[in-house]
Amino acid sequence: MIIETGLWGGTVDPPCVLASFERSLNLRPWALAVADSEHQLTYQDLSVWIARITDLLHEAGVRAGDTVAVTGRRSAAIVAAAWAVIGAGATYLPLDTNFPHKRLAYMLAETGAKLLLHTGPDPELPAPRRAQIPAWSDVDRQTGPALAFVPCTPDAPVYVIYTSGSTGNPKGVALPHSCIDNMAHWQRHHSVHQDLRTAQFAPLNFDIWFQETLSTLGGGGSLVVMPEELRQDPIELLDWLARERIERLFLPCVALHMLATAATAFDSLAGLALREINTAGEQLVCTPAIKEFFQRLPECGLNNHYGQSESHTVSAHTLAGPSNAWPALAPIGLPLPGCEILLDTDEAGESHVGELLVAGAPLALGYLNQPELNAQRYVTIPPTAHGHTRAFRTGDLASVDNGVLHFLGRTDDEVKIRGYRVNPLEVEACLGRQPGVVEAICVPVNLGAGSRQLRGAVTVAAGTEFDAAAALAALREELPWYAIPPSISVLPSMPRTSSGKADRAAIARLLAPGDRSAVAADAGER
Repeated sequence: MIIETGLWGGTVDPPCVLASFERSLNLRPWALAVADSEHQLTYQDLSVWIARITDLLHEAGVRAGDTVAVTGRRSAAIVAAAWAVIGAGATYLPLDTNFPHKRLAYMLAETGAKLLLHTGPDPELPAPRRAQIPAWSDVDRQTGPALAFVPCTPDAPVYVIYTSGSTGNPKGVALPHSCIDNMAHWQRHHSVHQDLRTAQFAPLNFDIWFQETLSTLGGGGSLVVMPEELRQDPIELLDWLARERIERLFLPCVALHMLATAATAFDSLAGLALREINTAGEQLVCTPAIKEFFQRLPECGLNNHYGQSESHTVSAHTLAGPSNAWPALAPIGLPLPGCEILLDTDEAGESHVGELLVAGAPLALGYLNQPELNAQRYVTIPPTAHGHTRAFRTGDLASVDNGVLHFLGRTDDEVKIRGYRVNPLEVEACLGRQPGVVEAICVPVNLGAGSRQLRGAVTVAAGTEFDAAAALAALREELPWYAIPPSISVLPSMPRTSSGKADRAAIARLLAPGDRSAVAADAGER
């Protein structure tokens, strides 16, 4: 391991998210806190609901340090339940009932959840006790219990979420107050205003749900729960954003691309009140559609966030200047306050290029019940310039250029063609600029005998005929010969993982020699 000093975000002493909510309640008791299709709740209303759910937790014997699972459709009730669980000093475990019963049962068993709160019908999951979240209409708003949060400590876990595991079982990751307080505090002060009207878009078991919810309600803003049916309908989503006067939006990169593409069908975007969009999840490619979208929304900024489930938000970059001048591959920017970013240059063999390590405030407590994995990923390092001796190995390859961090892909996806290192993201950015291309992916495929070759795949707009020869000619004008895929395949749709990212392994299988499910255009011999 060769650790190279990277970037430092500076010192920080953020308040607890619970104290931030109490401040919003004291300063803006009658301001709108959260809205869904059935509720319009002020901060005072929300505090009463939280207090009633907290009372239910106490009746069920929940104490600080216990785990409480919560499930149901995204709603004001889920928001209230989450604040109640965190405010009671318990660890919040969000469960998506769309997941298989066996998977959810595993999560409940591994965390030792003491209680399962739910909206709607009883999900009949194996928990020691299950209880329905009290409906707002049943809450006593006059003589109910007063809101009383427990004091929080930096090492106390706020929530546990699960990511995919290599053994077949998901991996639970516990995030403490030191991480979540820091993230929420930074987000409030990084946004154009703290009290923005924010869409609640993320699924409740995604870490971005906490960024949306905790930063908004800790800053006196209004959280508006997006109807679930809009997730796959960007045209209707644009109408809803305008109708609800949404000012801040958190979107995965793929959803931002869908939204920007859909916006081309609108003669005017004047009805939108958007002031900022924050995106994360994978490399942000500033496609022509995205550049045009922000050109038509000059009052709206775009922020590219980088992080993992194991550390939440680590760094961020704001795209500045005219959107038509933005780089195709957006940087991941500068570390958050309290975060130190390091590079392990041992494998890369190049200065300022290496595996990205995270130290400082963003770190999770670790994986649940996985000591070997914790030892591999949460490593002990020599004391850094800022005194850190523990870091998380992200598995991401990155570089530092003029003090700015750039994402180069996964270390285990590093591609070398005939001895030359190739960044597939650079190839994808070039392909994505070609006429008619909606999405572009470049992956290596195995040819046997240890040989690999690049393959390109695109999806194209309806009614568009993809000109592969012209696309390949454009690649040759911008990229070195070894980065040119010998063929580009047109796919009817891009395979995706459960989190919505392009499934590169599945795409590589589709493009492997002998597969005839994609229409390929040959680049010809060089």
